[in-house]
Amino acid sequence: MRELVVLGTASQVPTRTRNHNGYFLRWDGEGLLFDPGEGTQRQMIHAGVAASHITRICLTHVHGDHCYGLPGVLSRMALDGVAHPVHLHYPASGDPVVRALVAVSSPGIDLRLHPHSGTGPVAEGLEVRPLKHRIETHGYLLTEPDGRTFLPERLRAAGIGGPDVGRLQRDGVLGAVRLEDVSIPRPGQRFAFIMDTAPCPGAEELADGADLLVAESTFSDDDGGLAHQYLHLTAGQAGELAASGRARTLVLTHFSSRYGDDVLLLAEQARARAPGVTVITARDLQRIPVPRRRQPAREASVRTTAIGLNHDGSS
Repeated sequence: MRELVVLGTASQVPTRTRNHNGYFLRWDGEGLLFDPGEGTQRQMIHAGVAASHITRICLTHVHGDHCYGLPGVLSRMALDGVAHPVHLHYPASGDPVVRALVAVSSPGIDLRLHPHSGTGPVAEGLEVRPLKHRIETHGYLLTEPDGRTFLPERLRAAGIGGPDVGRLQRDGVLGAVRLEDVSIPRPGQRFAFIMDTAPCPGAEELADGADLLVAESTFSDDDGGLAHQYLHLTAGQAGELAASGRARTLVLTHFSSRYGDDVLLLAEQARARAPGVTVITARDLQRIPVPRRRQPAREASVRTTAIGLNHDGSS
């Protein structure tokens, strides 16, 4: 199962209906908790997210609305007797704050700290990119390796079936048949998480090709001056980011309390700049599935009706 569970959608000031930040991503056997603000432990109860499901915690930066819920979450994990290692990723300059938050948590879990800086991988399939905010901030990118989709008609023509399909997939070749002769490329899924930032190259890299893009939308376009002053995105800028990166689904969140519960205007502004992108204004406790994998372009790899199994074009 791959889905995003929204635990909180407010920015600095929570409202009656919006808790501080918090996002839990189910990704196969992993459970990634992003930016747990105050009240995240309670929101997890409402959302049916068990503390034992968390395997990684990822902080974009150490402003309070993105990390002050960390001690409560860690304490709950200790209380529930979580036995597996829990990996905590965060910008290196925030190390003193993170260690202070960890110090006031209940001991008893195998917590492994992973401060990072710059750009690149921080764990298998998980990368970071620097963002542009008032303190060191990084966005996260979770990627699935690209794979291949078998073409049944080509497998039949090559006389391959049953366990031989698995052998071909594992070894890349079976007799005279190569994997690429009977399959086409299948892009892996991509999840991008972008919080507090002004427009910047790092945000663009994260959004590129994202199937599910979670992006802050603190201000409306009408309040662009405030967004520029505090280094945040407007709804329209979030839409532009999704459109330029050819993202498939954009989840707007991290709303300023000035808009209350009515964020319809923000959705409209994002959609106006992101034609063809599915735009969702996140609600607390909402569940959002990761879109199905992009369909491979069969016409790009199937040039003729010939099977073309051998290098010389014979079958």
